[in-house]
This record gives sequence, structure tokens and C-alpha cells, in this order.
Amino acid sequence: MAGRARVSRRRLFGLTAAAATAGAAGVGGLAACSDDDGSGGSGRGDGAGPADQIVAFHGDHQAGIATPAQDRLHFAAFDIVTDTRADLVALLREWTAAAAAMTSGLAVGAGVAGRQQAPPDDTGEAEGLAAGRLTLTFAVGPSLFTTADGVDRFGLAGRRPRALVDLPPFPGEALEPARCGGDLAVQACSDDPQVAVHAIRNLARIGRGTVAVRWSQLGFGRTASTSSTQITPRNLLGFKDGTNNLHVEQPARLDEHVWVAAADDGPAASWMVGGSYLVARRIRMLTEQWDRTPLAEQEATFGRTKVSGAPLGRTGEFEPVDLARRDADGEPVIPANAHIRLAAPETNGGQALLRRGYSFTDGSDGLGHLDAGLFFLAYQRDPRTQFIPIQRRLAGADALNEYIRHTGSAIFAVPPGVTTSAGDHWARLLFA
Repeated sequence: MAGRARVSRRRLFGLTAAAATAGAAGVGGLAACSDDDGSGGSGRGDGAGPADQIVAFHGDHQAGIATPAQDRLHFAAFDIVTDTRADLVALLREWTAAAAAMTSGLAVGAGVAGRQQAPPDDTGEAEGLAAGRLTLTFAVGPSLFTTADGVDRFGLAGRRPRALVDLPPFPGEALEPARCGGDLAVQACSDDPQVAVHAIRNLARIGRGTVAVRWSQLGFGRTASTSSTQITPRNLLGFKDGTNNLHVEQPARLDEHVWVAAADDGPAASWMVGGSYLVARRIRMLTEQWDRTPLAEQEATFGRTKVSGAPLGRTGEFEPVDLARRDADGEPVIPANAHIRLAAPETNGGQALLRRGYSFTDGSDGLGHLDAGLFFLAYQRDPRTQFIPIQRRLAGADALNEYIRHTGSAIFAVPPGVTTSAGDHWARLLFA
């Protein structure tokens, strides 16, 4: 389409070849080759940048799910503003090419060079920066298949997976419609905040006239470890978060809890095999109220000690959580309404989520209170048996509810990864 930024044919062919080499080292792994000369210079321009800055874009699964979590996030949900299927598919092709370039440390199209009388192909704020382990993860929402009033805009209603359900209302929510839903979504994660913002900005620019940003969220300080090589981070309430999260080094558990299998949803949803489902929740933390709460009550709320992160009754962070243990008075050491008890797989039929959320701080509200909290991101194989029943249990009894409010919510289907085959693009099988 005329006027849209494009990755040059020379760069895209070189990128595809490099990605094929990287893919041999494993999905979501770091690229094994680079044009970098060891000087640590810019990753932009003709060179791909240092190899340890690049996460392979192509593979069986999309990067940014079972990838060691980066430090920064820019998440954006989009509304589709065209009713023409061909325009939407053309955009997905362009987005995929641009994403492959940016995750390899390359500029979009000709970069900031070009005709003086036309806008450059790339917005330019990432010039001179390495790839920063950028990953771009694409997803589709329920409204892509049918609108709220039942209109099938793109002939996809029959291909909506049964697992892509509309999230039910949960007790205690304070959802803001402007922070909910979306036809499409892109999750940009990087160790460099400017790289992540640059990626979403360029995709939004390329999509102008076909999509429009519905809402977005910046995040910092990952709130979960997705690799055993990472230390457990702390959330804005000061507690270690995600101690028992799923890890990239656990392929059998990822197959069980994260990746969609061929038998999961029938032939109509075969395009989702190798994909996953994403639930995104913006959770505001009432930090002023929390900061006035005694330490003992804070620890009873989470079911862990604040400094070490150990489960109550234990001394080490990674010691098993003993939900049956009782104190001298016969009371549970971990209270019945403690967050760790209600969220534990043992309480939820063995179900687990791959969490890769981020902290956020969006200034202050009109009352001078900090608008900050957790942007919760959870990947799973089936929200009907994972997130929804777990959240129902938490919403009904979790002691943490006194200190948090859910203000944004969305659910998405995350297609499998993009291959190096010519013509492949995000969600190609959905539109095939």
C-alpha cells in the first residue's frame, strides 16, 4: 500500500536468513550471529547489532512469552477502523516485516534517510540504540471475530476459538471502559524503554487508517521471573512476586499450561496450535493505605515474609509452600485468605499461569494519591480452566483485595510464531 513504511527487500531477505540460523538454537533464544564487530556500537542501520541484544523473531511460538522477561514494557491495544479484510491482511504483513526488522536491531524501511519532501520510514528515536532484547508479541481479541452487536466484519466468526471467551465480571472490579478490550494487541518488551516505545510507535504509524490505538500501558520493573537464571523481583507493595512462576527451562510444564495443542479447540481453531491465550489486567495498588498497614498484617495478606520472600513458617524463598501447617493454637500458619494460598496450584486443581507482568506508575489522581500498581499479564492454554476460576477464587476471598482495584481488563488469543517461509505473517493461518 502506498504511503506505508516498509522494510527494504535486501534487509528483509538478510533478516530471514539470520532468523533461520537463530531458530536452530531454540525458540525464543538469542540470535547466534551478528554483524557486530565487537565494538558495542549502534544496532541500527545495516548491522544487526550485538548478538546478545537480539531475541529471535521467528519460531514455533512467538517470542515474548517463554522468553526471559525484559525490564520494560509498552503494551498497546488497537481498534480496527476498516471493514476491508484485504486492508487488514496487508497491514499484518507490513507489521510482521517491521517487527522482524526492529527486533533484529534494524530500522523500518530506509530508516531516517529518504526524500526530504516525505516523512522518513522510521520515526528515528531508536537510532544509535541496540535491539535491547526487544520482543514483539501479537494477539487478537474477541471483537475481531464479531462486534458487540454481532456483526462479522471479516468473515471470521466461525473461526473464533471456544477458549477465547469474554471475561465475566468479577466482584470488586472498578473497570474503566477506556482501558478494556481491543481488536488487536501488541506487547513490546525490551531492556531499553525507548526501544519498546519506538516499536509500538512505528507499528501505530504504519497502521494509521487501518487501526487506531484504543489504549496503551507503559511498564517498568518486571514483576515475575520467567527464567531460573533471573532473581525474583519485588512488586510496588514491596513483596517478591512470582516466586513459583513457570520458567522457560520447563518445556513440559509449558506444554501443559501455556501452549495450545492440536486437540484443544477443534478444526475451526487449528490456527491457534502452538499459540497461547493472554489475559491483561491493570491492577491499581492503594499504596497509601498499604503503607499504613502493620508488617504482620502485610505478611499475613501475602502469606510470605516481606524481606526473604519465604512462605510463612519457612525460612527460604523457594521452600515448598505448606498449606496444611498449623500453629500451636491449631490455626493455619498461612491464613485461609492469604494470597499465596488462594493462588497456589494446589488450591486450583493444579492449574498454573505463566505470568510476565510489570509495575506501572501513571502519576497521581485528582486526590493526590499515586496511580500505580501492577500491569498483570498471564499466558495460558485455556482461560476457562485457568485464569477465570483462579480469579473468581481470588476476587471472592483474597485479603489483598483491600489494597487493590482492577481498573483495566482484556483477553486475547496469541497465534503461534511466524516461520521464515516467504509470505508468512502474524495470524496468517487465521486468514488462510
